[in-house]
Amino acid sequence: MSEKTARDVMTPEIEAIPETLTVRNLATFLIDNEISGAPVEDENGQLVGVVSLTDLARSTSEGGAGLGERRSTFYMPDWEEIANPNELAELHLEDDGLLVRDIMTPTVLAVDVGMPVSQVAKAMLEGHVHRLVVIDDTKVVGIVSSTDLLQVLVDG
Repeated sequence: MSEKTARDVMTPEIEAIPETLTVRNLATFLIDNEISGAPVEDENGQLVGVVSLTDLARSTSEGGAGLGERRSTFYMPDWEEIANPNELAELHLEDDGLLVRDIMTPTVLAVDVGMPVSQVAKAMLEGHVHRLVVIDDTKVVGIVSSTDLLQVLVDG
């Protein structure tokens, strides 16, 4: 039996975030969709970066112990513990002028749909990331998260 590939474990239904979305609306989007990050597109639909809860927390914390400062990127608690409305309220999201393009990571790490899962995991470890965009030629077709890779272990 052959090894699973990125296509086998990816989440195909991904919504890219417009780079002009406000950080306040980003927080709402992430909470509503129960996700910790997403790809970012420009006005032409081109992939220009990725944004995560860590980017959000890092950019909005004002000297206090924000979400990104209190938690290790190694330990990921339950979703409700990471991002609940009360904790996001502590992140000082009052600045409606702050946009996703101001806080996103402009580097997009991507893997091909046919890449074996073991190589996908290696790419995540080497990139120190929790998610990778999956492409077929140059088209974005999905996203693989560390949770998706853990599911492979659980399912066997």
